[in-house]
Amino acid sequence: MKAFVEYVVKSLVDFPDQVDVREVDGDRSLVYELRLNQADVGKVIGKQGRTIQALRTLVNGASVKQGKRAMVEIIEDKPYVKPSQEVASPESPPSTPPA
Repeated sequence: MKAFVEYVVKSLVDFPDQVDVREVDGDRSLVYELRLNQADVGKVIGKQGRTIQALRTLVNGASVKQGKRAMVEIIEDKPYVKPSQEVASPESPPSTPPA
């Protein structure tokens, strides 16, 4: 299952060499932790979360055979900051009139 998650995610992103999938096994659950380039997070999530939700559905459905619940989580080491649409230019301070 880990290989499947890794294959799908690497197929979606621009930096496949930076994709890292870790499997954390619990008593009743499996967690697949995804670490990837910050620029690729949006591609894995997809519009309105549809891509990651589809991946989670497939993984969870396949894990039922093992009698466990599977989850796919994107791990972000740094919080994601959306780049602003406009770059604000710093204005120069008003000059003082000559006395």
